[in-house]
Amino acid sequence: MHVAFESGNAFNINKEVIAAAKNLKPKALLNIDANAKTIKGQKEGFMTGVMYLSPEKSSGYQVCPKASAGCIAACLNTAGRGAFDSTQRARKARTLRFFDNRDQFLKDVYREIEALGKKAKRKGLVPVVRLNGTSDLPWEKFKLDKTLGKTIFEHFPDVQFYDYTKIHQRAVKFGKGEMPDNYHITFSRAEDNDADAIKVLEANGNVAVVFRQGLPAKWKGFDVINGDSNDLRFRDEPGTVVGLVAKGKGKKETSGFVVDVPENEIVWKPERGKKLVKKGE
Repeated sequence: MHVAFESGNAFNINKEVIAAAKNLKPKALLNIDANAKTIKGQKEGFMTGVMYLSPEKSSGYQVCPKASAGCIAACLNTAGRGAFDSTQRARKARTLRFFDNRDQFLKDVYREIEALGKKAKRKGLVPVVRLNGTSDLPWEKFKLDKTLGKTIFEHFPDVQFYDYTKIHQRAVKFGKGEMPDNYHITFSRAEDNDADAIKVLEANGNVAVVFRQGLPAKWKGFDVINGDSNDLRFRDEPGTVVGLVAKGKGKKETSGFVVDVPENEIVWKPERGKKLVKKGE
C-alpha cells in the first residue's frame, strides 16, 4: 500500500505514528458514549456509538473532502482523549483498515452495531450510531454485502444513524427526504459555504453553526436551537440552525469558521464556561 503525504498538513502528520498504526488493530471501531456530549443522550434514553477516523488527510487518505482551512484549524480530533498518541494511532489504524480491507471493515462494523443494540437493550436504552465522528464519508454508498447490495442502513432499519457533513448535496438530499429513513444528516457551516448552508435550510435541512460568545436567536433569518444540550441531532426541528459554542482551539479561530455574535444578540450563553444557559432563566 502506498500512502501519500503532503507537506504543510495542518494535522502535523507523524509518519512514525502512521507506521505503527499499520500493524495495529483497534479493539473496537465504535466508541460507546465515550465523550461528555454523547453521554448526555443516556438521560434522554439513548446509547450512542461513534466511530472516529483520522480526519482530512492525516492518515494519508482523504476522508473529509470538503474540509475548509477553518474546519481543520478548529477540528476536535485532538480534543479530550484525542490528545493521546494511543488514540491517534487507533484512529489511523481504523482509517487504514477501511481503505485496505473494506469488506472486512464493514463486517466488523456490522458486528459492533449488533453488540451495541444488545448492550443498549440490557440497559433499557435505544441504540443510535454516528459513523462520521471525525470524517465525512458517504455511508449511503457503501454496500455491506455486495451480493445482496445492502447498505448498513438497510441492514439495521430499526437503528437511528446520524452524521454531520460539509457535502451540501448530501444534506440537501436529506432535507428533501431522499436519504435512508433512518439516517439523519446535519450540514456543517464553514467560513466558505454560507450559500450552501442557506440551500440546505431552504430544503428543510439542518445546519450546524459554531458561534464564539454564545448563541443568537436567529442566523440568516433562521431559528437557532441549542445544539450543545446533547448530540441527538435526529431530534432537531427541520429547517433550523443547530447552534454550537466554540470550544478548545475554536475559541481562537479567526478564519470566519466561528461566527462572532454581538453581546446584545446573545440568547444562550455559557455559564462558567460550560453549560449553556438561556438568558432570563
